[in-house]
Amino acid sequence: MPRILGIDYGQKRSGIAVTDPLQIIVNGLLTVDTSELFEFLKSYLQKEQVEKIVLGLPRHKDGNDTYLTQEIRNFGEKLRGLSPDLNIDFHDESFTSHTAKSFLVQSGMKKSKRRDKAELDKMSAVVILQEYLKHI
Repeated sequence: MPRILGIDYGQKRSGIAVTDPLQIIVNGLLTVDTSELFEFLKSYLQKEQVEKIVLGLPRHKDGNDTYLTQEIRNFGEKLRGLSPDLNIDFHDESFTSHTAKSFLVQSGMKKSKRRDKAELDKMSAVVILQEYLKHI
């Protein structure tokens, strides 16, 4: 079975999470500079079978789009061109950073390591993908 990728897209960095081939377990993969994200995904898709990419879609508390929402939608459209079989979906990422911070604390990660934004971005991608998988 192919994998599913989850992405916490940010202006500077993007966290990436991935399922196992059976789509049961979600693990943080890595964090990449957003400027390099498309090329990373292009390369990753050549090596691994991926059926879907889920992009976190930020919303304000009132449900309106944020300044980044349209950029993420545009990036999703660009990804559709990588493969005709690749599905792109979006998932509301409200409160994922807060949830990710809680998970990092509960995991026992040292405070100095929790301050690393790359760890938070990667864990946010895990949360986005875990929440998404509960909805399909």
